Amino acid sequence: MYYKHLMLSVVIPVYNSETTLNELKDRLVGVLCKHNGVGQFEIIFVNDGSQDSSWTLLKEMAKCNPNLVSINLMRNFGQHNAIMCGLSHAKGEYIITMDDDLQNPPEEIPKLLNEITNGYDVVYGIYQEKKHHFFRNIGSECVQFIYRKTFNAKTKLTSFRIMHREVVERLLSYEKSFTFIDGLISWYTTKIGAIIVRHDSRKIGKSGYSLKKLIILALNLMTNFCIAPLQIATAIGVLFALLGFIFGMFFVVKKIFWGIPVSGFTALIVTVTVFSGVQLLTVGMLGEYIGRIHINVNNRPQYAVRELIDNSTTTL
Repeated sequence: MYYKHLMLSVVIPVYNSETTLNELKDRLVGVLCKHNGVGQFEIIFVNDGSQDSSWTLLKEMAKCNPNLVSINLMRNFGQHNAIMCGLSHAKGEYIITMDDDLQNPPEEIPKLLNEITNGYDVVYGIYQEKKHHFFRNIGSECVQFIYRKTFNAKTKLTSFRIMHREVVERLLSYEKSFTFIDGLISWYTTKIGAIIVRHDSRKIGKSGYSLKKLIILALNLMTNFCIAPLQIATAIGVLFALLGFIFGMFFVVKKIFWGIPVSGFTALIVTVTVFSGVQLLTVGMLGEYIGRIHINVNNRPQYAVRELIDNSTTTL
């Protein structure tokens, strides 16, 4: 394959993964040396505010291996923001992203490399069977559903993907603080492929993505890349306004033509409560959008680098 003569970059966001980093590095180096040669790849680790000894390990690994780059962020910015940092330092013609927990087997990388040569800009490694816990799978499916509806996409999302350099350069033009890489990819290209890859069980530790974080990610996805929530709120408002008008006319007609006194304190309370709830829901959605506008106007940083070690050179 012609990719053997091209530079490859592998970007890996790291969060509290001191127990898996050495094995991950060894397996990656073995696979990439075999398929691309010693000088034809780089592995970029981005430490996203880990609370364990991950950064200490990453520093030593980068100093001892010229193919490794280690970046330490000043705090936890989130997986997608950390990947954007790694992409900004990647030099490869093709850039691969993957997790740090060994659930994305490095041995599956050649499948992505072979598939992207079929004319795709991006290829996702799709799992035939996801080895996550039940509630993590629920959160993932929620994000998948919102993504497909928002971007009218059919491809499933995973963090195990390969991108052509041209696409990555487009992604890096996005400088807002709320980042969703897969949404940005859908903005720039429709040449997106997928191939089945293995997904291993997590042997050590626990995922940094809880159900709560996945729900927040889904909310960020909705409010940053589409106006569907506002459209839904408008539709609900129109529906309830129409129901309120019909309900009011019913009692007016009832009073005028039949002289029946209008009663029902309970019905009044229920009506007021429902309408108040709809109003608060709508105001809350507007608040989400306004809050994001406020943050972006104030130029909240996408990420901030504290330290970078590249080819045994330390930069502060």
